[in-house]
Amino acid sequence: MLMRTDPFRELDRLAQHLMGPGTWSRPSAMPMDAYRDGDQYVIAFDLPGIAPDALDIDVERNMLTVKAERRPLPRSENAQTELSERPLGVFSRQVVLADTLDTEDIRADYEAGVLTLRIPIAERAKPRKITVHGAERDRELES
Repeated sequence: MLMRTDPFRELDRLAQHLMGPGTWSRPSAMPMDAYRDGDQYVIAFDLPGIAPDALDIDVERNMLTVKAERRPLPRSENAQTELSERPLGVFSRQVVLADTLDTEDIRADYEAGVLTLRIPIAERAKPRKITVHGAERDRELES
């Protein structure tokens, strides 16, 4: 048996379950980090306890949607719950991607409970040199 030392913890957990994030019918947000690394953007989502087959990643136009479902662990029929703090259900996050990103070549990796998406910057958005043409410069070239 597990002992609880904080008398308000169970009340907080119940309030979060009833009103807070993470129910089966209402998706919950998932924490993420996003940063640029050279010619790509990297987005990392924390999804501990999520099976890889419970992940769903979609891109429609510039909207990236990540959904994950944390399912209950299998238990025997005789198991009795002593404490349940891990939220179950559907977690969801939407990110608006800039037009400068190449949404055709997104790479997704999932390791140690972290989903990492690598989104390359589109070739048309990369910096490039532009040649300046002018009347004086053209005359110099003719001489």
